[in-house]
Amino acid sequence: MHIAVAGNIGAGKTTLTELLAKYYGWETRYEDIEKNPYLESFYEDMQRWAFNLQIYFLNSRFRQIVEIRNSGKDVIQDRTIYEDAYIFAPNLHEMSLMSTRDFDNYRSLFELMSSLIEPPDLLIYLRASVPSLVKRIQERGREYENSIRIDYLKKLNERYETWIANYNKGNLLIIDTDNIDFKNSREDLGTIIDKINAEIHGLF
Repeated sequence: MHIAVAGNIGAGKTTLTELLAKYYGWETRYEDIEKNPYLESFYEDMQRWAFNLQIYFLNSRFRQIVEIRNSGKDVIQDRTIYEDAYIFAPNLHEMSLMSTRDFDNYRSLFELMSSLIEPPDLLIYLRASVPSLVKRIQERGREYENSIRIDYLKKLNERYETWIANYNKGNLLIIDTDNIDFKNSREDLGTIIDKINAEIHGLF
């Protein structure tokens, strides 16, 4: 079974992935941040490194999905291949940080890759307002994220909402994270687990 957690920067994807993996005994696949050779450069000069970064993420997540499906194990994945294609890459293009030539090349490659993979059995979308995102980004204190602008997060949120409103690839669970604290509250985490159990039982 393939579970995927989606959401904007600072929505709580990695934290929830860790907690659910521990509870269910699932294997984890995380976003390749620490080893990503482009991420820090991207935040220093978005226009120069946008295409390189998106291609790196596309390749990394495609490999993850192939590995997940071939493993035959229950895996929870932090962020999906669809978020890059429907949110981050088009947003960079709209902001003139990725050229139309590069964006068309990226989309063509994504469409080929997406035709060769299966979507997750369950997609968990973590919805969060911009103030909540900013607070969590500041709390975790990643130096390269200090330059992320409010308007950038707002645009991403708008794209996330559009994508989720039209998501039709499989089972979807939306969790509003503004008024819950699943990291520190066992009760809040339990509420999410109950909702996931209901979705999982519907898969069989």
